[in-house]
Amino acid sequence: MEPYGRSARPAGETSGVEMMRTKALEALRDAVRGSVLLPGDAGYDRERTGFQRGDRHGPDVLVAARTPEDVRAAVDHARRQGMPLAVQATGHGLRAAGRGGVLVATRGMTGIRIDAAARTAWVEAGVRAGDLVAEAARHGLAPVNGSAPGVGVVGYALGGGVGLLGREFGYATGLVRRLDVVTADGRLRRVTAESCPDLFWGLRGGGGGLGAVTGLELGLVPVERIFGGRLVFDGGQVAEEVLRTWQEWTRSVPDTLTSAVTLLPMPDLPAVPAALRGRYLAQVHLAFTGPREEGEQWVRPLREIGALLVDEVREMPYTECATVFSEPETPHAYRSSNVLLDAAGLDDDARRAVPAEAGPSAAAMCVLCVRHLGGAFSRPPEVPDAVDHRDARYLVYVLSPVSGPDQDDAVRSLHARVLAPVTGPAPARNGNFLYGPQEPATLRSVHRDETTTRLERLRAEFDPQGLFRGR
Repeated sequence: MEPYGRSARPAGETSGVEMMRTKALEALRDAVRGSVLLPGDAGYDRERTGFQRGDRHGPDVLVAARTPEDVRAAVDHARRQGMPLAVQATGHGLRAAGRGGVLVATRGMTGIRIDAAARTAWVEAGVRAGDLVAEAARHGLAPVNGSAPGVGVVGYALGGGVGLLGREFGYATGLVRRLDVVTADGRLRRVTAESCPDLFWGLRGGGGGLGAVTGLELGLVPVERIFGGRLVFDGGQVAEEVLRTWQEWTRSVPDTLTSAVTLLPMPDLPAVPAALRGRYLAQVHLAFTGPREEGEQWVRPLREIGALLVDEVREMPYTECATVFSEPETPHAYRSSNVLLDAAGLDDDARRAVPAEAGPSAAAMCVLCVRHLGGAFSRPPEVPDAVDHRDARYLVYVLSPVSGPDQDDAVRSLHARVLAPVTGPAPARNGNFLYGPQEPATLRSVHRDETTTRLERLRAEFDPQGLFRGR
């Protein structure tokens, strides 16, 4: 199908097909409270651009949705016109940019409703984690959110959701109670474990391709304060020791303590604090929901690893939880990959080889992170979902900023070398930590074969024409 607004016909001539398209577009504009934008329109580039700047969708029609009915109208338009459709909220986890078709941008849908008595939140599709944390805190509650406050709640939760409180409360997906979703037939459905158990299962952790979620209800937890933050060491001297000590330490910590280690080079720039400028850092990130006195005891062995460049571990209100990782908030282009490990974690050889490949001498900057799973991550949820590999005990991922798609092959090759020492013949991966274009085999490794088969049957049932992109 030719894109809207483009035609090889002589000026003054309008085909019947073009007239039908024009009428369909006018009907879409009449049905939408938000904006309907075409290439070249004011606001088109802003709405199609997410946090992940390495890729941008290039739709023929962009619907900047403000209501669930806007989303329904966009899906119905795409279905009637035979156009593929993609959905984007914050655009943090974009894997591949779509060309042509319809894009529904949901970042303008930012409503939040808290039911303090039920300990639940209803969030619209564009709500960001930081906003939900702030709103829930007014009621003495918290979501099981991730490390970055700008990430969209809906995409994070539906992808699995490896949260700051995850070892105590599990994957965020397990806390989803209800979803409103527009399926490929243009219907806006309220989906629960009782109303549509198969679709409810597949939407939660299935990787997309089943509908456009306009909002969801998720459980909140009674957490107001944590003992946590960052310990920062000179990784050029103690990176291997930090990894070894931390991994041994994780074997005895309670489920109320979630942690990770990150190794990364810091640029030698004035904007970087003087103590960190130009150094290779080894950071330990901690979030503990128990009393401060007990937390101090757990942290002591880590503080004894070596001289600290920064010690930010303290008792804090949960509204300051973003400081546990202090991730960059400026949109940029990046690529990543990951591998899930069993209880053995990284052996001595891997603790040397992995940082050596990802260190300051790497061909591209690498942020290497190892997250501790286990605890509630390993326990099945009350209502089954499509999140697999719950037996994993560690998540190892590598991320690199890039200047454009032309670096994809080189960075993909680099990441493969970084993860090679911990990648077996049948690796398992987490879908929420795969950024940028991925090989089909990599995407398949997010789920077990039986889960993949069940998801394919669901997509054939709810989207038989393959309307939705991003599977």
